[in-house]
Amino acid sequence: MNDFLFYFREGIYHITDIRGYDHILFVAALCLPYLLKDWRKVLMLITAFTIGHSATLALSIYNKILVPSSWIEFLIPVTIVITAVENTAVKQFNFNKINMRYASALIFGLIHGMGFSNYLRSMMGKDESIFAQLLAFNIGLEIGQLLIVLVVMLVAFIFVNILQAPRREWLLFISGGIFAIALLLAIERAAIL
Repeated sequence: MNDFLFYFREGIYHITDIRGYDHILFVAALCLPYLLKDWRKVLMLITAFTIGHSATLALSIYNKILVPSSWIEFLIPVTIVITAVENTAVKQFNFNKINMRYASALIFGLIHGMGFSNYLRSMMGKDESIFAQLLAFNIGLEIGQLLIVLVVMLVAFIFVNILQAPRREWLLFISGGIFAIALLLAIERAAIL
């Protein structure tokens, strides 16, 4: 049980650690168009992302996918840039149907999972059965992502509902900031490819 709790805490810590702010930026960009009343749709988005990163995390840990970490570190901010650009296309906040955002969350989760795998592989050593550790780490990641989502949605609630900031301008302003940071990260990391 101690192993499970250790990897669970590591999952939460890994996604919420401010030094790994690229993952925080991605989760924030992904849920920015939504408000608290859209929580079910956001939960589906985050779950799609989790499914993607869980799959590649497991495959990477078992050495079934081997992508140079420099490429993964470059692609992670690229996913953030694309998600921030996707946000600028949101003109009406009608989320009644499943759209391409869920597919991109799943696909981008595949990339982020490979980023998590180097960290997790360094902790796990050569255990034969790593299912429990993977499960605990992924549950921790999911809880950590939901904490980030909650913070983003509470801040959005304050600005959009209480301070009456226009929702589209809020989305464009924050997405623009995320875009700029992610673009700088991508350019910086492209130099080491």
